[in-house]
Amino acid sequence: MSYIRKIIKYFLFIVIIVVAVCYIRFKHFSITQGDLAPDFETTLIDGSAFKLSSLQGGYVLLDFGGSWCGPCLRDYPKLVALDQRYADRLTIVSVALEKDAKSWDKAINKFGFLWKHQIVDQNRFVMMSSIARTYGVTEIPAKFLISPEGKLIGKLSFREIEEVLEKE
Repeated sequence: MSYIRKIIKYFLFIVIIVVAVCYIRFKHFSITQGDLAPDFETTLIDGSAFKLSSLQGGYVLLDFGGSWCGPCLRDYPKLVALDQRYADRLTIVSVALEKDAKSWDKAINKFGFLWKHQIVDQNRFVMMSSIARTYGVTEIPAKFLISPEGKLIGKLSFREIEEVLEKE
């Protein structure tokens, strides 16, 4: 009986340590308003190389979502409308967290995503995506607006994004 209790105590101790390390890691790597947006390099769905910092000079909306995410699916028509309304001063970068790229292709066709900068990060879980971890994303949808100078304005709603863009 005491042997089982000992195993349970060690197991709980290990679980607590793992949770604490994960919490500290995500808190340490999360970014705040006014910070320079973390740069990353990846490949777009068309196969071309992409570096986030190459978009400096205009507003950038970094949108984390997925074709399997109900709230994301409800947001996509608003995202398309935002792109159509502010295409002259806003570049949308979609980061799709997908199990496979085919699911994202279906979403693109269904919602009419016409912007070039689309990334499929094939990780079903948000915390497994290196780009999402860099931005401290733990749930989707998540939208980060980046200033023309490359600074993070914040994790904003559609209304807040439009308010910033209307000031310009």
